[in-house]
Amino acid sequence: MKKPLVFSYAREQSLFMTAIMSLLTFLSVLILGIALSISTGVSRWNSQWDLFATIQIMSDKNVAETKNIIKENLDKTVSVNEISKSDMENMLRPWMSGGSSQLGNYLPTMYEIKFKKKSYIEPFGEQISKYARFLTHSAALKNSTNAGWRMILISGLVLILTLSAIAICISYIARNTALLHKRELEILTQIGAKDSFVARQMQIIVAKISGTAGFIGFFMALPVIALVLSTAKNARVGLMAMMGLGNIGWIILILMPIAITIFSIWITKKTTLNILENS
Repeated sequence: MKKPLVFSYAREQSLFMTAIMSLLTFLSVLILGIALSISTGVSRWNSQWDLFATIQIMSDKNVAETKNIIKENLDKTVSVNEISKSDMENMLRPWMSGGSSQLGNYLPTMYEIKFKKKSYIEPFGEQISKYARFLTHSAALKNSTNAGWRMILISGLVLILTLSAIAICISYIARNTALLHKRELEILTQIGAKDSFVARQMQIIVAKISGTAGFIGFFMALPVIALVLSTAKNARVGLMAMMGLGNIGWIILILMPIAITIFSIWITKKTTLNILENS
């Protein structure tokens, strides 16, 4: 036969606390999902451009020496592509009100190189820098990468604040329950009930609320995360287009409401025992 709980909430109280916990769980899962998506985007962005570099030959008299160095290092490269004058003019056209065709004679000779290994880039750069400008794509796009990490940091801080709100909320639930059932607590103390028994009763209540809220909050967050990822992919270019969630990311998201429930149960135990010790 199922044992009845010593403590219980009125239906209105239970619904209110479940709604609050659902909202906090929703925010936690959403923030974590966005942070993981940005992290994936930054990793993909870095891996995509880590092996690329651009050579700009500013003087025609250095073209021959530069080409010789490139030929000597062909075994270290995947591809070497010369950027045509027309391509450079197309890139400059949005910033040139009078057109960029007149600049054709002043544009440098440019090559885009993809290396086989990242370790090949620095020695090659030291050789080529004597005759031309050498710029790695990862260095050129460092600002975008730094912006991504800052967004992750901000998401992490917001997640910590949300988890702190959950801890405060759970602590309030435990303290509120203790006040509502002060008479029952006194009776249990008089008949010699252990503090662990009382704490376990409180944990059962919170576990039910947190478990239900975790389920609701998680499935509320899924369509919003899907919308964020879809919007990012529609960007097609840039760091946002790289955002996504792999298998590990989804597993972490699924574990998040479970972790919140376990965290809530632990907070309840600590709060209840503290109340009983000071009563």
